Amino acid sequence: MADRAVPLQAQDKLAFLLSLVPFLMEHERISVQETANHFGVTPMAVREAVELIAVSGIPGETGQYQHGDLFDLAWDDFEENDQIVLTNLVAIDDAPRFSGREAAALIAGLQYLSALPENADRSAIASLMTKLSHGASALPSQVAVEGSESDATLALIRESVAAGVQIEFDYLNSRGEHERRRVDPLRIESVDADWYLRGWCHLRTAVRTFRIDRISDPLVTAEPITFHAGEVALPDTLFEGTADDLPVTIEILPSALPLVADYIPDGTPTVEVDGRLRANILVSHYHGLKRLIAGLPGMVTVIAPGEARSVVADWAAAGAARYTDDPA
Repeated sequence: MADRAVPLQAQDKLAFLLSLVPFLMEHERISVQETANHFGVTPMAVREAVELIAVSGIPGETGQYQHGDLFDLAWDDFEENDQIVLTNLVAIDDAPRFSGREAAALIAGLQYLSALPENADRSAIASLMTKLSHGASALPSQVAVEGSESDATLALIRESVAAGVQIEFDYLNSRGEHERRRVDPLRIESVDADWYLRGWCHLRTAVRTFRIDRISDPLVTAEPITFHAGEVALPDTLFEGTADDLPVTIEILPSALPLVADYIPDGTPTVEVDGRLRANILVSHYHGLKRLIAGLPGMVTVIAPGEARSVVADWAAAGAARYTDDPA
């Protein structure tokens, strides 16, 4: 009696079959009853659909249906245990898939997103990570993404944006100076692993960019923001030069030039020298140059001025001196 129901119309059967195959692929093993409950149909309708799927496929190059050209399932499990397990997939299984490394990279990114404060409901992200794991052409590598101290600061910044109020914080600039800033937060952006806050700085009375890992003691104030995002023109580039920036001449491999493009003033020419490109960049302070050079080992050399060369060379020498054979 439980299986008696009004037969599905032709269009309903087609929609059911189109939904059933990916559903069975996703679950790998599932009972007839669970499948019927999911689609709101009778177990008999599920059994008939599964039997139809098992005689469906795409003919091979000869135009005949050969072994492997049809869907197949574990018949003993289906007939004796009422369990559905597809053992051969046709056409659908030929769709492009992520490699194991590609899936691992995407899963790592999703893990990072799930750790951000605003992603309170992480069920959708967890479901997507599971689908990526099952849908990859190879088993993804196990990757873990560790949270950072910046996550709490990001949460406070987003809180100030949602409330429309200013935020205060201590900021360590590129010169190593600490200043207390009060900012109207306008936009949060990321470059690689670094997060940045762009906002109207009331100390400088201008738009400024702040690296979030250099922010400390943030405080959401009760003071309403003076400028909203639509009222302030934000430059397309994340980093904007100032009149106080210092010029530095470097030689860099052509392939690495895009990595320093933000530091090269618009319209500045480059000159080829012995297979490398000589370019002029602008930095806010010579000490800030160290991090840039360290991120491009063997690809960039500081040419001038002498003070910039000395700062980078002394910093590299100090790092090398820490690697010593003497335990003392």
